[in-house]
Formats: sequence, C-alpha cells, structure tokens
Amino acid sequence: MSKSTHPEGRNRPSWFLFDWSNKMSANHWKFGLAAALAILSAPIASAQEALDADETAALCHGGGSICVSAAIPAAPATQALQSWMTPDVGVAWAAGYKGKGVTITIVDDFSSSSRFSGNFGLGVQTQRHGEWTRQEASMVAPLATIRSKDFSTGTAVSLAPGLNVLNLSYGMYAKAGYSVSQIGWAPEEASIISYATKGSAVVSKAAGNDAVAVGGIKNGQQDYLDLALVGKASAIFVGALSTNGTTTSKAQLASYSNYAGSNPLVQSHFLVVGVTGSKTSLYGTSFAAPIISGYAAIVGSKFTTATPTQITNQLLNTARTDTLVNYNASVYGKGEASLSRALAPASIK
Repeated sequence: MSKSTHPEGRNRPSWFLFDWSNKMSANHWKFGLAAALAILSAPIASAQEALDADETAALCHGGGSICVSAAIPAAPATQALQSWMTPDVGVAWAAGYKGKGVTITIVDDFSSSSRFSGNFGLGVQTQRHGEWTRQEASMVAPLATIRSKDFSTGTAVSLAPGLNVLNLSYGMYAKAGYSVSQIGWAPEEASIISYATKGSAVVSKAAGNDAVAVGGIKNGQQDYLDLALVGKASAIFVGALSTNGTTTSKAQLASYSNYAGSNPLVQSHFLVVGVTGSKTSLYGTSFAAPIISGYAAIVGSKFTTATPTQITNQLLNTARTDTLVNYNASVYGKGEASLSRALAPASIK
C-alpha cells in the first residue's frame, strides 16, 4: 500500500513514503489488507531521515506527536488578499472572520527530502508538500491555530479543544478490488475516519488528480482513503477548478482533477474551488483542500457553537452552481464553495 500526496503538473513529486510489503514484520503498517497486501510491490522511498537544522523545532518527526510549526510566520497585522484567493476571503476578513478559535491540523509530508517551488504571493519558495499545504491554509484563515502532523508516523491524530478541521492532501493507494471492510487501518487513518464518521472534525480531503470519479480506478490502483470517507458526516471531497468562477466568467474542472461521479453520497459531499496554478505554479487538488480547510475555519469563527457537521453542511449547502461551466452534479458535486453565502445567515442549524 502506498501513500501519495496530491499535487499535479510540473510540481508533482514522484515519491511515495513507505513500502508496505516490507513493513509487515516490523509491525509498522499504515494500511493493511491482511495477507493480501503482502505481495504489493512498490519501490517506495522511506522518509525516515534527519531533520534539517532549521526544522528541529518545527517537525514532529518520528514521535508521532502534533506540534505547531516554528516555520509558520506570524500572521501580519494587515493580511493581504492574494490574487489566487476569491474576493469573498477579503470580505470575510473585513467582517472579522479569520478563523480565530479553530484548529486546522495538516496531515501531510513534513520530513521527506522532496521539495518543490511555488509562490503564494510571498515570493518564490522551495518547500515540502506539507509545508505548502500548511502555508496555504494559514493564509486563507490567518487567525486559525495551525498544527502539523507528519503522515509518516502512523500515530492517531489528536483533536484540540473547540472546532477542529483536518486537511488531507494525500491518498492511500493499493491494487483495486478490495472492500473497505477488508482494510486494517493504522491509528492515523483510523482516527481520521472515526472523526469524519462521528462528526468530530471537519475533514477536507483532496479528491485526487487521476481525472476519474472519487474512488475510481487508475492504472489498477484505488485511493482507499477516499472510499473509506464516502458517506461520512463531516467529510468533504475537494476537486480543483482551473480558476475561480464568477457568473460572467464561469470556471471548469481542471483537466487533472477527480470528479464527483455517479454516487449520490459522494456528490452530496463534493465541492470545487479554484486552483490557479498559472499564478502560483502550484497545481492539484492538494491545493484545493487547504482552501476548504481555511473556509471551514472562517465559518467556524463566526458560528462559534456550530458542530463540525453543521460547518460541513453549511459549506456544502451554500455552494454555487451558477459560476460553473455546464454544471452537473456528477462532475462538480454540490458546486463551487461560496464563503460569502456560507457566512450570510445570522445562525446555522
């Protein structure tokens, strides 16, 4: 079983984290399908390496803990709206909703040697995948508490007091054909799936970049983490548009993005947002999910007593379809996330 992040285009890393077939005897499984997966072959690079000196305070490598990264700069007093963001974000900030009181945990790569370059408007940087997704979420919701969970550790994700949002810009891939009931999840994914099932945290999951329906098969492989989250109360699958949509300049699904498909349970929990790689040099549903994570934190900072499921439903039920080219639920699910519509009511149920 291999775990893969979800970037796309020229910045898509080719690495995976673990060769699960070699981890059985070490009891270091992240995802197992009983003996059936023992024969999986994948030349997967290990990420068990020493941290750079400037990251020793930042990453939770090896121990499986969660920490606030020292690499995250303090939010500026006046947050600048970036060109890749929708104007709705600036309107939300002006109204005082910036994610305060909400914790976003980024479950991602914070320890591999793989880095790639991009620019979220702060200048060109070269960072790990998790450092990019973390930065994006923190820029959308600048007053949210951001925590980093290295996904190579396998330990359970813990929740903070108050509203929690989990960002998953990765997938869990294996040979197609198994059922979710056959899967013996390690504590990390087991905890995430449990939280989504019980509505204990908003779970924003990158839909994937194989141009197939969520849970579909590409090159004989399936993302079993997608399959496990189908029908879960507070899970949101996030697809990528090639730009932010408006009623006068409608957006369409990015060519690489997975789409909702024919399953009503997926359609009802599928959102799309613009991923403007032409501006950032960062492509993929990896960079769609953190936008929704930031939106969830912003909405939660207004509706402070709302549950994760209520926040999830508010984002889903207020999505727009009039900003999309040839809207169809099998492609776009509920539609393009609309922060202004999600924030519009005085209260939510």
